[in-house]
Amino acid sequence: MPFAIETETDIERLRQVARLLEADNRYLLGRISRLTAELAQAKGEDQNALALEIQRLQEQLDRRTRELYGPSSEKRPSQTPTEETTPAPKKQTGHGRHEQLALPVVEQVHELDEADRICPQCGRPLEKWEGQFEESEEIDVIERQYRIVKHQRQKYLCRCGACVETAFKPEQVIPKGRYSLAFAVDVAVSKYLDHLPLTRQARIMKRQGLEVEAAALWDQLWALYRHLKPTYDALQDYVLSAPVIGADETPWHLLGKKPAKKGWAWSITRPDAVFYQILDSRSADAAQTLLKDYAGIVLADGYSAYSALAKRSREGPAFTLAHCWAHVRRKFIECEPDYPQAREALDLIGKLYAVERGVRDEIGEREQRQEFKDAGEKQAERLKRLALHRQTESAPLVKELGRRLAEQRPLPQSGLGKAVQYATDLWPGLIRFLDDPRIPIDNNRTERELRPLAVGRKNHYGSKTERGMQAAAAFYSLIESAKLAGLNPAHYLAEAARRSIANPGTVTLPKDLLKSETAEN
Repeated sequence: MPFAIETETDIERLRQVARLLEADNRYLLGRISRLTAELAQAKGEDQNALALEIQRLQEQLDRRTRELYGPSSEKRPSQTPTEETTPAPKKQTGHGRHEQLALPVVEQVHELDEADRICPQCGRPLEKWEGQFEESEEIDVIERQYRIVKHQRQKYLCRCGACVETAFKPEQVIPKGRYSLAFAVDVAVSKYLDHLPLTRQARIMKRQGLEVEAAALWDQLWALYRHLKPTYDALQDYVLSAPVIGADETPWHLLGKKPAKKGWAWSITRPDAVFYQILDSRSADAAQTLLKDYAGIVLADGYSAYSALAKRSREGPAFTLAHCWAHVRRKFIECEPDYPQAREALDLIGKLYAVERGVRDEIGEREQRQEFKDAGEKQAERLKRLALHRQTESAPLVKELGRRLAEQRPLPQSGLGKAVQYATDLWPGLIRFLDDPRIPIDNNRTERELRPLAVGRKNHYGSKTERGMQAAAAFYSLIESAKLAGLNPAHYLAEAARRSIANPGTVTLPKDLLKSETAEN
């Protein structure tokens, strides 16, 4: 209890310090404003430019305050409801009850002790009421166990004495190794799906009776990676075979570099697969390594490496660059508290998203009514409806937004000025979705696929070696692609590795395994 009181006191003390620092910042800002005004007056400079500069300084301070104390969500506060607006139904609180259809069911019959099988009224013995039970269920856990499997490979001998055969041994990641394929897959899934560092896994295994070093676990990971490397390379080609892909990147720590250096985890996505590549730079050359000779449509944010690479590929096939409306929206959300005129742009962008949602809901309702024969027919109808609604509804909204952006004359270094300039610079790529229904309105899907790497980076901090970077990129790619295909990642890694061990170089993409399992069923 004393610890809790001390912690609460420390938190309150930190709050007081933060308030004092904020007050000092505001005092210093006011002091700078007064001194700047006096200096400008002495030099005879333009007072309007001075006022704009002071406004920019105040805006920066307010933005930092919101970053420290405000919500991190991109959701805007709801507008004033009208008479026609109906309140949203209140969401049910609590975790609720989930049907556990994947768990096995074990029936356990409980009987009375002999001493309790006596009627309290007449004293005669109680008899079993056949088929009558009072039933309830609970979820139980079976302790995880490791075991040593001794493989006894039967030998066969011909009476002629000229032939001796021995039964085959199950596939192993390392020939004559001590650990099974299932063990290696479990280590990979624990690290790259559940984000458990190898040292933490070794401690958990020790509690369960297995003495193993983190270095031994890494040896299993690297051996498994070598078997899956052909599949990982083929996954990149598969993603690049899509007509439209999303591209994005996130920092990745390179712990083995001296001094410590920041690397970058690059990603490209299509609806049913994702490919990651961890490189030591964020340059156009790194983007070239990721995209190879791709000649389709790349949906990305405003990072200059993509536009530089698109301009560089003049001699060979060049990709077409489309840009993300979600990034434009974020720029205006950031400056909305200081510039009310940003709401006009946000409202128009919101209407663009409403058009997209309308088409998605319409297709979903038709799918529930079973109006489509297969996924191909559903996709064709979705693209047809998108093309129609984007031309008739979205195009006028985009035109109106472009007109309003052109009318704005904000200070270039202000939040509104940066938002307007960002949208203006990317305008050709932003409007590209109007003419091609295959292009999503934003790149949020690719950003979501970067979350596993961000969580892993937070748990095991990055990669120490070049081999660690390669293994991390490969396992994240294969695991997340298996999830997108609706496969169990552990089952997929095991089956892909088993095929590669049996026939080195075999490629097993998630879509291939899904297709073969569907055909078997």
